[in-house]
Amino acid sequence: MKKKILIVDDDPRNIFALKLSLKARGFEIESADSAQKAIDLLKKNTDVDLVLMDMMMPEMDGYEAIKIIRKDQEINQLPVISVTAQAMPEDFQKCIDAGADDYVKKPVDIDTLMSAIEKLI
Repeated sequence: MKKKILIVDDDPRNIFALKLSLKARGFEIESADSAQKAIDLLKKNTDVDLVLMDMMMPEMDGYEAIKIIRKDQEINQLPVISVTAQAMPEDFQKCIDAGADDYVKKPVDIDTLMSAIEKLI
């Protein structure tokens, strides 16, 4: 059975690039262009295996979205990888403190991302 990944990013170009790369590696892909849409989708679809969460989005950022996921009994065990252009050590810690399982910086190196995914699912 294919593993399903939810890509959350407000930039359609990022979703497109990640979707293309991950589908080529055999993953099923869902996407959301906002954190709220991602949370709504996760509450409806319990078959998502991992979330790639952009941290800098308008309205609700990835930090807040991950905190909401971690508080929800239905989805709080779902692996989440933070994806962000912020690459300072304190940014990594901020992602982990919010509840992310791992952190990948933009521009995303697909080998680094695959390594992070393989550790979690």
